[in-house]
Amino acid sequence: MVEPRPTRESGRIFVGRRQEMAELTAALDDATSGQGRLVMLAGEPGIGKTRTAQELAVLAEERGVQVLWGRCYEEEGAPPYWPWIQPLRAYIQQAGAEQLSVEMGHGAAEIAEIVPSIRGKLTDLETPPALEPEMARFRLFDSITTFLKNAASNQPFMLVLDDLHWADRSSLLLLEFLARELGESRLLLVGCYRDTDLSRQHPLAETLAHLSREPVFRRQVLRGLGQDELGQFVESTTGVQLSKESTGTLYAHIEGNPFFMTEVIRLLSESGELTAGHLGNAGGLRIPEGVREVIGQRLNNLSAQCNAVLTTASIIGREFDFRLLDILSSETSEDQLLEVVNEAVTSHLIEDVPGQMDRYQFSHALIQQTLIEEVSTSQKVRLHARIGEGLEELYADEAESHAAELAHHFAEAQTSTGPDKLVRYSLLAGEQALAAYAYEDALAHFERALVARDITPSGTEAASDEEAADLLFGLARAQCATATGVQLVESFTNLSRAFAYYAGAGNVARAVASAEFPIASPTYRVPGVAELMARALTLVPTDSHEAGRLLSRYGGVLGSAECDYEGAQEALGQAISIARREGDIPLEAQTLSYAAAVSGQNLHWQECVDNGLRAIEQATGDENTISDLVSHFWTVMGLLRLGDLDGARLHASVMRDMAEKRSTHRRFASNHLMLMTTLSCLEGDWIGGREYSDRGLEISPLSPHLLGTRVLLEYETGQTAQGEVYLERLLQTMHQAKPDQRAHVRTSMVIPAIARITGVSGRLEIAEAAAEALLSEQFVNLGFAMSAKAGLALLAVQKGDQTAAEEHYDYLLGQRTTMIWAVSSVDRLLGLLSQTMNNLDRAVAHFEDALNFCRKAGYRPELAWTCHDYGANLAQRNGFEDRIKASSLLDESLTISAELGMRPLTEKVTALRESLGVQRARIMKYPSNMTERQWEVLRLLAVGKTNREIAQALVLSGRTVQRHIADIYPKIGARNRSEATAFAMRHMDPVK
Repeated sequence: MVEPRPTRESGRIFVGRRQEMAELTAALDDATSGQGRLVMLAGEPGIGKTRTAQELAVLAEERGVQVLWGRCYEEEGAPPYWPWIQPLRAYIQQAGAEQLSVEMGHGAAEIAEIVPSIRGKLTDLETPPALEPEMARFRLFDSITTFLKNAASNQPFMLVLDDLHWADRSSLLLLEFLARELGESRLLLVGCYRDTDLSRQHPLAETLAHLSREPVFRRQVLRGLGQDELGQFVESTTGVQLSKESTGTLYAHIEGNPFFMTEVIRLLSESGELTAGHLGNAGGLRIPEGVREVIGQRLNNLSAQCNAVLTTASIIGREFDFRLLDILSSETSEDQLLEVVNEAVTSHLIEDVPGQMDRYQFSHALIQQTLIEEVSTSQKVRLHARIGEGLEELYADEAESHAAELAHHFAEAQTSTGPDKLVRYSLLAGEQALAAYAYEDALAHFERALVARDITPSGTEAASDEEAADLLFGLARAQCATATGVQLVESFTNLSRAFAYYAGAGNVARAVASAEFPIASPTYRVPGVAELMARALTLVPTDSHEAGRLLSRYGGVLGSAECDYEGAQEALGQAISIARREGDIPLEAQTLSYAAAVSGQNLHWQECVDNGLRAIEQATGDENTISDLVSHFWTVMGLLRLGDLDGARLHASVMRDMAEKRSTHRRFASNHLMLMTTLSCLEGDWIGGREYSDRGLEISPLSPHLLGTRVLLEYETGQTAQGEVYLERLLQTMHQAKPDQRAHVRTSMVIPAIARITGVSGRLEIAEAAAEALLSEQFVNLGFAMSAKAGLALLAVQKGDQTAAEEHYDYLLGQRTTMIWAVSSVDRLLGLLSQTMNNLDRAVAHFEDALNFCRKAGYRPELAWTCHDYGANLAQRNGFEDRIKASSLLDESLTISAELGMRPLTEKVTALRESLGVQRARIMKYPSNMTERQWEVLRLLAVGKTNREIAQALVLSGRTVQRHIADIYPKIGARNRSEATAFAMRHMDPVK
C-alpha cells in the first residue's frame, strides 16, 4: 500500500519536532550518500510517529528519494510479511519487466512466493527448489534484501513500516535480516511503533534488542508537544491567536499528544466553539478527558447510519472495501452507502487508500479501536460471521487466496457458524504460510484448526481422516522450522500421526512426502525416524525415483544418527544409482554430501574427501543448499585430518566466499568460522585464530568446537586466565539440561591437553567422566568415540597408566597419519602411549611418522610438540646418537615455539635442553624478529599486492592482514609501504 504523499501545501499542519527532524534528516543524508540507516520512531498512541515519518517522506521526495510505505494491522487475517508486501507490490506495479529482472536477478522466483504479481511482469519464472526450512527462508530474505539494495542503487529508497508493534514474527525476522545488510546501501528504513504496548515478551522487544547491536540503528522516542507548539497549531489550523493564559489553560486539559490535540480542535470546530471568544475563556469549555472520549463525541455528531457502517467497517479491519460494505449493507442502496461513506470522509474519520479503487482506511488506529470497544461480544460474533460470508461472496472463486482473512473472521464467529469453515480456511492459510516460509504464522493456523476439531496438537493417536492428517503434517512442518533440540521429537510425533493415516489409507504420495520431510539434520537423532523411513520404503517400488529420494535421507540418518555405517553405505549407494539413472543431479549431490558426512563420522577420511569432492562437482551452482554447505564442510574437515593444509585452505576459501555472500546466514558463517579457527590454530596463526573464534562465538556463543579450540589457543600461548574463562563456558555447555555430545567430546580432550601443556593435572576426573559418559551412550558415531578415546589416551599418558595406554594404543593404531582436531596427530599420540608403556623403540618409529606428517602438512605447533616429545623420548633412551638427535629436535622445537609465542612449550623445551646440558639455540629465523606469517605478509606487500589480495592469498581476513602490517612496521622501522618494500627487497633470503 502506498501511503498518501503529504505536502506542505496540502493543509496538513506540522509543528515542532525540530530536533527530531534534524536527526532524521541526518539519517536521510547518510542513506542517500550510501550509508544505509534504520530509524525507529517510538512513542505512545497519537504522539505523531506516522506524521513525523510523513514529514520526512516529503523532504525525501524533494531530494529525489523514492518513498514506499507498509503498514501492520492489529487484527489477524493479513497474510505473512504484509508490511513488506505492500511496498514491494507498489514498486512492482510501476516498474518495467526489464528493470525488475535486473534488480531481482535470480531471487525473483523467491520473491514471487509472497508477491505473486511479479509473475505478471516476469512470466518465465520457475518454481524455487524445495529446501530445508531454515535455508528456504534465508533465500527469501536474501532475495528481498538484494532486490531492495539493487533498486536503491539506481534511486535512493525510503521505506516506512508503520505500526510495527502489530507486525507478524516473520516480518520482524526479515527486518532483522535487512538491518544487517543496510550498511553500504542507499536505503533509509523507518519503523514506527508504540513503546507503551511492549512488554519483555513482546516479539518486537526481542527484535529491537537485536537491532540495537547494528551500527545502522537509531531510535527516536517522540514526546508530547509543548505549550507554545499548541498555540502555533491552533493559529495554523483556525487562524485564532490565543493569549498565553488561554493557551496554558487549554494545554492543561489536552497536554501535548498531537492526535488528541487535533481531535479536540476538530470537535470544538464542529460544535461551533472554535472562536476567539470561546477559546479566550478556555476554562469554561467542556474538554474531553481522553482520546477515546473525544473520538466518541465526534462520532456522536455523525448520523446513526454512518455510525452503523463505521462499526461494521471497524470489525472488517483498519482497511476495508466499499464492495464488501455494499454486500453487508443489504438494506441500503449503493448511492445511500456512498453518502454515508462521504460523511465519514468529510469528518476525517476515514480516508481513501491512494492508488486503490473503492478502498478506505481509518485515518488513525485509535478511531477503529474506539469503535470496536463499543461493540458487544455477541454483536462481534454476528458481524464476523456476516463479514466472512460477505468475503466469500466478494472473492468468489478466489476465496482460497484470501484464506488467512477468512480464517480470522470464521474463528471469531465459530460459536455461530461452527468449526468447518474455520478449519478449512485455517488449513489453507497454514499451507500458504509454509509456502511463504512464515513458519510462526503457519504454526498458529494449524494449531487453531486442530483445537477446533478437538485434536490435541501434542497427542500421539493417529489421524482419523485426511483433513486431520493434513493438519498434523502441516503442524509438524511448522514445528520443525521453529523448534530446536528435544522439541523436534514432538514435531516428529505429529508427522508420524499423519504418516500413519496416509499409509493406512493408501495415499502413497502423501506418505512419502511426510516420510522424506527433513524433520531434523541427519546427525541429530530423533527416535523413530529411521523406522518410519524404512516403512515408507516398503510403499514404493524398490528402484523408483521416490525410493531414491527416501534412500538418500535414510542413508544419512542411518550413518549419522543411528551409527550404522554398513546400512548407510548400502542405502546411499542405491540412492546414487537411482539419481544417476533419473538424471537427478540435485539428488545425487545431496546423497554424496550425506555420504561425505557419514564417511567422516566413521573415520574413513579419504573416502570422506572423495565423496565431498564428487558432491562439489555435482553442485548446481546454488550456494544456498544445505548439501553444498555439508560437502564443503566435510571436504575441509577431511583434508585437515589427512594433513592437506593447502587443499583445506583452498576449499575453506570457497566456504569463506559463500559465507561472505550469505553473511547473514548463521549456519554458513558459523561452520566457516569454526573451520577457519581450527585451520589457523593448526598452522600457528593465533591472531587469525582469535579473530575467527571471536566472530564465531558471537554467532554461536556455546559452540563446543569453538570454545574448545579457543581454550587450547589461550593455553598454548600462555594466556591461562583467558583459557580458564573459555573452559568454564565449555563446561557450562556440557552441563546443560540437554547435554551436547560435542561438549563431552571437546571436554574429554581439552582438559588432558591443558595438563600436557601446563604440567598441572587439574580437572582430569571431569575429562574422564565426560569421555565415559559419552562412550556409554547407545548411539555414538565413531568420530566422537575416537575423540573421546584420544582424550582418555592423553589421560593415560598424563597419569603414566601403562595398562590403559596399551588399551588405547591398540584402538588408535588404525588412525595413523591423521590429525585429531587441533590436539595431536595420532602418530604423536601413539608415540606418547608407547613411551608410557616403556617401549621407547616403537615410540621412535611413531614420532618419526609424526614428524613426516607435520612437516608435510605444515602444522607447525604440532611439529613443535612432536619435536619436544620425540626429543624427550630419545633423551630417555639416552644413546649417544639419541642425545645428538634430541638436541637437534629440541632446537627446532625451541625455534618454532618461540617464533609462534608458545610460551609454555618454550619453557618446557628450555628446561629439557638444560637437563641435557645443551646450550641455548639461536631462535631468530626471520629479520627483525618477524614471525613466519608476518614475513609472508611482507613479501606479498613488497610485490605490490593489496591488503585484499594478501588476505585472499593467505586465506586471512582483511582485519588480520591490517593487524599484521601494523605489527610489522615498528619491527622493521618502516613508516609506509615503500619503506617496507625496500626492507623486504634487502632480505629476500631470510632463513638462516
